Amino acid sequence: MKIAMLCFNLLLLVATAYGDAVSNLWDKGKASLDAQLLKSTTCTKDKLLVRREWGDLSAADRKAYIKAVLCVTTSPSKLDPAKYPGAKTRYDDFVAVHINQTMSIHGTGNFLSWHRYYTWAYEQVLRNECGYNGTQPYWDWGRWAANPETSPIFDGSDTSMSGNGEKITHQSFMAPVGNGGGCIQSGPFKNMTVNLGPISPAISPAPPANPRRDGFGYNPRCLRRDISNALSSRYTRTEDIVSLINNSNNVASFQDTMQLAGNPIGVHAGGHFTIAGDPAGDFYVSPGDPAFYLHHAMIDRTWTIWQAQDLQNRLQVISGGRSMMGGGGTAALTDEVNLYSVAVKKWKVSELVSITDGPFCYTYA
Repeated sequence: MKIAMLCFNLLLLVATAYGDAVSNLWDKGKASLDAQLLKSTTCTKDKLLVRREWGDLSAADRKAYIKAVLCVTTSPSKLDPAKYPGAKTRYDDFVAVHINQTMSIHGTGNFLSWHRYYTWAYEQVLRNECGYNGTQPYWDWGRWAANPETSPIFDGSDTSMSGNGEKITHQSFMAPVGNGGGCIQSGPFKNMTVNLGPISPAISPAPPANPRRDGFGYNPRCLRRDISNALSSRYTRTEDIVSLINNSNNVASFQDTMQLAGNPIGVHAGGHFTIAGDPAGDFYVSPGDPAFYLHHAMIDRTWTIWQAQDLQNRLQVISGGRSMMGGGGTAALTDEVNLYSVAVKKWKVSELVSITDGPFCYTYA
């Protein structure tokens, strides 16, 4: 018993040490971020909003965020029902935008900036349309990599983003089969309806086919998950995040390593397929699971930390094309990011590379 306890304590010490490693990189780059803030003409220290990890939020703060997300899932869509008959809610508007642009925002030069603006736009809708006073929380993958299902994010409590799906017989195409696969059974989103897609389901039995080929038909179904540590315990540990940041000498290496979806798997795919199921495992429809935004806030945080290690040379940089499938030319900092119905203004990529410039005024705890 004493030996077992000693081993457990050693594991805790190792986890704590690794947990500090990403924070240490943040601290290392903080002076550069602070200096960038002082140069901003749109963001000041007194206006700066702070995004925090879900596990560091109070129960009241988590419930406030959950309440706002539930509000968005019940507010009416602002899309043209003739073009998007399946978009019934304001939440669906975000899913539709992601579906429309999927092939031009992944494996492309605008992957990081597009998703930064997209996650921020979602945060703004929570604040401006649903009375939320907080910020977009993030999911520190490394902190919960050993067992994400028992984390405060996915433990199924009333202060979580809901838990795993019902355990059913199923197959998963991007990750080993976990203990779920069916409709989520607990937590605030257990009655949430997924309306759009599927387009590229990664689970079998697959959800019912959409009545429209483009995925925009009305196709109501439950939210399914197959959360496990099969990928998180190998690919989204704190040491994996640190390695990504420290071993990427340019933006091409950073974003390509982050987006790996083969063997090995990068933290981007690793996070998505730790949740898995439907729609989280669907390349096009993944924002249909509300945990998407916690995941992409961590993508954004990781990019920010990477930038901060050499901010002068890592801010106004871009690499890649304009289409995941090739074609469309080489991406440029002057390219515009347009989120249509979920954000009023178009911004150039060059205006979206700093979290304290352009439309942004936030930082990470």
